[in-house]
Amino acid sequence: MRERKKKEKKIIQHIIVYVILTISIWICIDEYKDRKIKQKETKDSKYIIEDLSIQNKDIGENTNNTEKTYPKEEIISEYKGYEVSAKIEIPKIRLETYILQNYSVQALKTCVTKFWGVNANEIGNFCIAGHNYRNKKMFQNLKELVIGDTFFISDNKIGKVEYEIYDIYTVIPDDVSCLSQETNNKREVTLITCTSDSKKRIIVKAKEVEN
Repeated sequence: MRERKKKEKKIIQHIIVYVILTISIWICIDEYKDRKIKQKETKDSKYIIEDLSIQNKDIGENTNNTEKTYPKEEIISEYKGYEVSAKIEIPKIRLETYILQNYSVQALKTCVTKFWGVNANEIGNFCIAGHNYRNKKMFQNLKELVIGDTFFISDNKIGKVEYEIYDIYTVIPDDVSCLSQETNNKREVTLITCTSDSKKRIIVKAKEVEN
């Protein structure tokens, strides 16, 4: 009986050793395969990086000379105690006013303000809000604009950029879809004001004029 138990114990030990060896061999094989794959990926990546470097060099050589520049003018940094973001000029309605950088209820009573999105003339959707006041610094006459009209926004960083209106519509106050920043990597501007009865919002969408 004792001899039988010894034999069974040896058999179990041999099985355990065999299993451990088998697992070790498979681990070694997998590590070897991984090294080969990584070596190949590194080699391929080197060629890809070199190829991209050549492409980027070519692109840079082709675009450096055609990079768009904008007219510059000095914009004041402060208006009635508020930081100024930019200036907007809408010839059609004879509007020329500053755009305040930081939105607040009080700032909105003073001038039109940045409401949401990127800063003036950056890639993205620059959203500007203004009251429908009878005031030459406000958005009272925004309702007179039509698709195809143009206006300008000037800032101290990029310059004076021209925008063309491509859509005009009204929404209920809770509809904020006009603030979306999905602009296909283009410069866009959204002008926002109230309707005469203040029940809806007039939305004017414009995109940069590309010459």
